[in-house]
Amino acid sequence: MSAILEPARQFFEACETGQGWDACKAFCNPDATFSSQTGALSEISTLEGYCEWMKGLLTPIPDGHYELKFFAADEADTSVAAFAVFHGTQTGPGGPVPPTNKRIAADYVYHMVFDGYRIEHMTKIWNDTVSLQQLGWG
Repeated sequence: MSAILEPARQFFEACETGQGWDACKAFCNPDATFSSQTGALSEISTLEGYCEWMKGLLTPIPDGHYELKFFAADEADTSVAAFAVFHGTQTGPGGPVPPTNKRIAADYVYHMVFDGYRIEHMTKIWNDTVSLQQLGWG
């Protein structure tokens, strides 16, 4: 089994359940970077910022949860990929509009690059336009 697979899994679980940077930082370099070719995340360039964004997302979508489809490591490239579907309903405050009671089912991929046993960079691949439309936000 890959030595980076378990810290990647622990990071993924902490991030996706909205535990924020405090729970995620143990699995990351302090200056870990983040990228995503999405409008919704265009201002976020650090993994800390992304972890806090995920934490905040669970306010308007309090039942938000993931369905993991794939999780694997590439030892040669010291990276881990995770494919999941994010599910939830906007019933809470804090979104760009009042609660819509609309559901989301959003496919996404994390690509986590490791430096030793800590994440140094993560890319999120996600179609934010479709997701925001599902919620009635776009």
